[in-house]
Order: sequence, then C-alpha cells, then structure tokens
Amino acid sequence: MWKTQLFKKPQFSTIILKTINPQTISPQLQNPQRIYPNFTSNTKNQTRVLPKPQIWKYDFTGKFCTFSGGNEFGRCWNCKSEKGFLICESCGCVQPVDQKVDYFSIFGLERRFDIDDGSLEGTYKNWQKKLHPDLVHTKSKEEREYAAEQSARVIDAYTTLRKPLKRAIYIMRLEGVEVDEEQTVSEPELLGEIMEIREAVEEASDSQALNKIHSQMEEKLSHWSDTFGNAFGSKKYDEALKAIQRMTYYHRVNEEIVKKL
Repeated sequence: MWKTQLFKKPQFSTIILKTINPQTISPQLQNPQRIYPNFTSNTKNQTRVLPKPQIWKYDFTGKFCTFSGGNEFGRCWNCKSEKGFLICESCGCVQPVDQKVDYFSIFGLERRFDIDDGSLEGTYKNWQKKLHPDLVHTKSKEEREYAAEQSARVIDAYTTLRKPLKRAIYIMRLEGVEVDEEQTVSEPELLGEIMEIREAVEEASDSQALNKIHSQMEEKLSHWSDTFGNAFGSKKYDEALKAIQRMTYYHRVNEEIVKKL
C-alpha cells in the first residue's frame, strides 16, 4: 500500500493546503478570479501568471517589524499610533493578524527563495517569547485572541520557510503563479527513475540500505532546490514548476523511508 501512496500522482492542491493555512491567505488570494475576473490564458497546459497580489513590505529593525509606508492602515487599534505589524512599538499591544504581511516580512527577510535559514530559529523564538500566554494573560480577551492568532501564524511562517519545498510553493503563490493541480508527470526519464527508486526501497533489507537511499534523495532534493531557485530568479516559471514536481517526489520518498526506519 505504501508504494501506491508514495508514487501516485502528486496533487499540488494537497501540497498547498498542507503548506499554507487558508486562514493566513486573504479571500482574494484564495480565489484569484475575484481579483482578475477577466483574466484568461491563450495557451493550454502552460503556466499562467497573474498580476502580483499586493503585499505590504515591512522593514526589520531589531525589536519589531515596522510599516515602511506610514498610512491609515498601519495604526495601532489601541493607541492609534503608527504600529509594528505584530506588536505596537508605542503601547506594546499585540496587533490583529495583517494578511497583507507575508511570511518573509515576519522574519525580516527579502522575498526570495534563497534565504539564510540559519537565522529563522532565533527570530522565531523571539517572536514566540513576545506572544507567550504568560505575557498576555492579564490582557483583555481581545488581545489574548490576537496573541494566539499571531503565534499560530508565526509558527506557520516558520515551518513554511524552513523547508525548501514548502518555501518554493509559497513563494510561487506570492508571485501569482497558477499551478495546474491536475497536471500529471509524463516525462519518461522521471517515470523510469521513479520505478528504480520504488524497487530499491522495496528491496532494502535493513536500516543501512534505507539510510543510503535517504541520503541520495537528500542530494537530489538539494540539486532540484538549486534548480528551482535559478529558474524562479529568472522568472522561468515552467522550469520552476518542473523542479517542484521533482522535489515533491523525492520528499515523499524520504517521508516513507523515515516511517520504515
């Protein structure tokens, strides 16, 4: 049974739903047609690129991320001063989730695929300390709810950005690239490779053999992660999507190997 689950057609809808909490995406981004109802594609089975959704940018300045523009949407609900997107710098109140702030901004990172993931954990822990229930238990019910929602979003951002596959899917979404959720893999080379990997995993007699396959999959993931980064940086979205497909298969192999170890 595991072989069937391992090598069945990858469903990008499943990947995206697991990667991005629908509550963290605005209703407009969940349904691009609500933003671009007249958009159509002239080429079948090719990547469709929608205009980029508007995402507000924030500057990371040590303690908090502050809005770089300074308009009526960047005001604290409590003291009405210009606020940080997560915690107000003036009164210290936790702010409601701002869906226009992307995951990269939460961690003070430039929106790009190749990031310094070594700094993610430290920033993540700092945010969670500021949102810890012990620090907000004396606050109003409203602010405690804000803290819980912000904490959940920081966790989702952290788990998304620290994994190359999840990060790749997320950043493609931010770019407005539509993924064909029903697309099948018909590339003979990849199909042949999948068969070989299937046989190798099936014939693995001990943990040493499985660990060897696991290491090989990690190398392939690293290679196709670099391939995705180059394609994405050059806005070659068709190539980027092919890289995501490869990464999906190899990632699934590793998940199943871990279950068998």
